[in-house]
Amino acid sequence: MSILVTGGAGYIGSHTVVELLNNDYEVVIVDDFSNSHPTVLDRIKELTGKDFTFYELNLLDKENLQNVFLENDIEAVIHFAGFKAVGESVSLPLEYYHNNVTGTIVLLEVMKEFNVKNIVFSSSATVYGMDNKAPFTEDMPTSATNPYGYTKVVIEHILEDLAVADNEWSPILLRYFNPIGAHESGRIGEDPNDIPNNLMPYITQVAVQKLEKLSIYGDDYDTPDGTGVRDYIHVVDLAKGHLKALDYSLNHTGAQAVNLGTGEGYSVLDVVHAFEKANDIKIPYEIVKRRPGDIAVGYADPTKAKDLLGWEAKHSLEDMCRTSWKWQKNNPQGYKE
Repeated sequence: MSILVTGGAGYIGSHTVVELLNNDYEVVIVDDFSNSHPTVLDRIKELTGKDFTFYELNLLDKENLQNVFLENDIEAVIHFAGFKAVGESVSLPLEYYHNNVTGTIVLLEVMKEFNVKNIVFSSSATVYGMDNKAPFTEDMPTSATNPYGYTKVVIEHILEDLAVADNEWSPILLRYFNPIGAHESGRIGEDPNDIPNNLMPYITQVAVQKLEKLSIYGDDYDTPDGTGVRDYIHVVDLAKGHLKALDYSLNHTGAQAVNLGTGEGYSVLDVVHAFEKANDIKIPYEIVKRRPGDIAVGYADPTKAKDLLGWEAKHSLEDMCRTSWKWQKNNPQGYKE
């Protein structure tokens, strides 16, 4: 029996595949390399000493996706595949809805056809929208401020409706907070296309002198230092959360939304200073105007993850900063070298 990992060559997907292989799961990866690089597959094998099955395809390609299920004994799916840039989603809403929502529907249709009803979905804290007050709990109403966020909201609803219609389904909706950090080896990490949308790869690309300085979006929020506060979680902790969610899904039915975060908020400047301290590097930055749709404070209440899944984050902010820099320093051009 194998676990199908869609988007398994991506940042969070690759770290999760490493954890799966290290825990003796058989893994099948599907990825189209739109947000990833083929080199990561060799790195995963190098880190784990184990092999896996790989298919290069997009989930919209239903016929080839059916072949994946025909050729492998799939027990459950961990679903990462999707476009993920907030700003780009505002410019390309049709592409985002089609790729993320339609792609997920195709995946679910094929799963249903092969009677595979266990899925762990890569959702996001962005589903808490603008109006909820931190700490965010799973019973709060969901909304979004951009097409990317709405694709997560819509897919969550689809999975919940599926579990209502057929009580054999067991979808786990993992609402990530802000994943940063990298594998301790420095061999796999976050490698964004073009200028990073996320804070940590922006910082590390400034540190490696690929970018001149960090842009901080707004210093006039109602926070201790005026910069936005977020819940940063180490990607390896996040990956381990998927194994706990997978185990829960295989042993229960019904839909569950679960936050994966630390429950602690750090400001943008907190992270910059922590990075400087952990790695003895100065990060030049400038304050620019706020981005539309950014909230002042967002962090998790992680109680449900601990109670339901037996999971909690272990890594410190220093660990996140140290491993992020180790990855970038060892791979100045990411996987493209």
